[in-house]
Amino acid sequence: MFGTGLPRGVAVLCLLFAAGCGAPLAPSAFGDAGGPALVPERYFEGRTLAFGVFEDSGGAPTSRFSTESMGRREGNTLVLDQTIRLGDGSVQQRQWRLRRVDAHRYEATAGPVVGTAVGEAHGRVFHWTYTLELEPGGWLRRVEFEHWMYLADDGETLLNRFTVRKLGVVVARASEVFQRSAP
Repeated sequence: MFGTGLPRGVAVLCLLFAAGCGAPLAPSAFGDAGGPALVPERYFEGRTLAFGVFEDSGGAPTSRFSTESMGRREGNTLVLDQTIRLGDGSVQQRQWRLRRVDAHRYEATAGPVVGTAVGEAHGRVFHWTYTLELEPGGWLRRVEFEHWMYLADDGETLLNRFTVRKLGVVVARASEVFQRSAP
């Protein structure tokens, strides 16, 4: 059965595993995705509601959260006020100031964000990264966020998958679904 080579099924599984270990797609790979384009400053203008689930580094659900956002324009900047309700009952308030830098790149600031958040939008995807300083502060309380947001065919629903890292190690992941809402 094993002779001089691997059984065909084992070889196929090895090839599939190797294909899954490739480098992730760059945001620009989504430019020709068809359907509605994700333009963050337009999508988040007005009211959006979201529900999400945090997962541990192994993917097991650990808690839930919801986000209510209200975005408004101030010149070429989107001001996004967010209320985040965590499963433990705590509430976080955050105000983002998002602006387009060029055809695809974005920058933003927010109270707990260290420096400037950066993002890149292509087609139906928005890739977003930033460092957040948790209370009470200090470099040991910093965590890195990496978001991948995908706009659905209806142009109203947005899937947000994000990873939280501390000192480069994944400490949590989350899945969140945004829905545009009437004010």
